[in-house]
Amino acid sequence: MNQQSEPHSIAPLFEAAWNAHDMSALGELFHPDATFVNRFAMYWRGRDEIVAGHRFIHEGVYSDSVLKVDAPDVDAISDDVAVLHFWTRASIGKAHPAGPHQVDTLIMAVVVRRDGVWRIQAGENVTYLDPRTGKELLRNLGQPRD
Repeated sequence: MNQQSEPHSIAPLFEAAWNAHDMSALGELFHPDATFVNRFAMYWRGRDEIVAGHRFIHEGVYSDSVLKVDAPDVDAISDDVAVLHFWTRASIGKAHPAGPHQVDTLIMAVVVRRDGVWRIQAGENVTYLDPRTGKELLRNLGQPRD
């Protein structure tokens, strides 16, 4: 495993694991007792559930997906705890029933340093939606945030 020595290193490692479809590497970014809520509000408790949930989609509908992760905003809570927010854009391929398309999400992760290594303790992934219609939106990359 790549030893994450800074909280901001989690985001590019998440991208690399996703794009390699390496769910073992993705799992190493989480503490064993971590929790994760995916963009469909599925709540996974523990690294094993987090890996299993991601493995399922990476062996199926996201098997040809590519993820681009923006640099995270990092808010330190203490020397050993920080909150990350980072945007992702998933380019979904032909393996998805809806065909090729893109999805933007925002990941919030509480990261905790234990034994000198930063890992995700709790994460949540939300899809960028129009709150009036529920329609998925894409961000205007390079434009100021709302």
